Amino acid sequence: MTATIDRPDRASYAKGVAMLLMAGVVWSMMGLGVRYIQEASSFQILFYRSLGIIPALILFITIQNRGRIDRALRQMGTPTILGSLALVFAFGGSIISLKETTVANAVFLLATAPFFAAILGRIILGERVRAATWITIFVGSFGVAIMVYDGLSAGKIVGNVAAIICAIAFSVFTIALRYEKGGDTMPAVLLGGFYAAVASGVAATVAGQPLMVPVGDALIAVALGVGSVGLGLILYTLGSRRVPAAESTLLSLTEVVLSPIWVWILFGETAGPLMLVGGGILLVALFGNALTGVWRERRLARQEREVTLEHRRPPADATHRGPVWPDPAGSRIAAAGAARYVGPQHPIAERGYRR
Repeated sequence: MTATIDRPDRASYAKGVAMLLMAGVVWSMMGLGVRYIQEASSFQILFYRSLGIIPALILFITIQNRGRIDRALRQMGTPTILGSLALVFAFGGSIISLKETTVANAVFLLATAPFFAAILGRIILGERVRAATWITIFVGSFGVAIMVYDGLSAGKIVGNVAAIICAIAFSVFTIALRYEKGGDTMPAVLLGGFYAAVASGVAATVAGQPLMVPVGDALIAVALGVGSVGLGLILYTLGSRRVPAAESTLLSLTEVVLSPIWVWILFGETAGPLMLVGGGILLVALFGNALTGVWRERRLARQEREVTLEHRRPPADATHRGPVWPDPAGSRIAAAGAARYVGPQHPIAERGYRR
């Protein structure tokens, strides 16, 4: 009986880990796809990529809400709508950074979003920031400074600044969702994709860039919207329901590791020594912060189990088979209580891995 209780939870956790790892792999294809685009500008790429995001998320939200997509959209409040507008800058900054600097430099800087989210969360929401996170921000800032300096000396400051703007904008989106305490981010991302399609279309037209691009470029951009962004978000959403938040963050960092590898293998794109040093410092800080989060989650879970076991443990008198009270009736009650009590054999299986 205990095996039948334990296996589904462990199987669910394993599926969650697999989904999160796959989400990082899918996201890591973004830089590779942008490198295959020949003529389309950043605004044109963003326009067609947003057109790919919209149908993919509409389909998922519809299935998730059993055909009631209108109900999901009505749950969004003003903070989420404002956060969706911030996604326009996040989406645009990611494309510009991937076009204007190396993929390695872009993804390392894009990975600083949790830093800005922690700082803004402290200022706006009053959320407590762990000491390990403050250390991560302090150490990671050195890595960011080195990469920005490297981009400045290499004439790629535009890409670096765009990546930082993207990270800040995405952190604003995250804070908006926390402010409203919304659990489902998909409708907000869908709205952000719609805003991005309109904004990039207008920006491309104003810049004299026609929305008609080579078919190959348009297809790659749409595929990035459906696959790299849409599918990646779906996998991350489903996986994070089965895995604690700190572990979800750690597993999704596969994107930061894999993105530079793909372009190095297929395009021979390499990074300078300063960028590698700065990126290495930042990556170590990110992994360190995620690992301390995992340890903290497990320590809290262990404490919860111990408290649960303590509360479920029978009173000392309940294990005593002999008469506890002077009267015979009390002795029979104590003995019956001891016979009925069975302590939990698998508290982890009972609680499950979801949070």
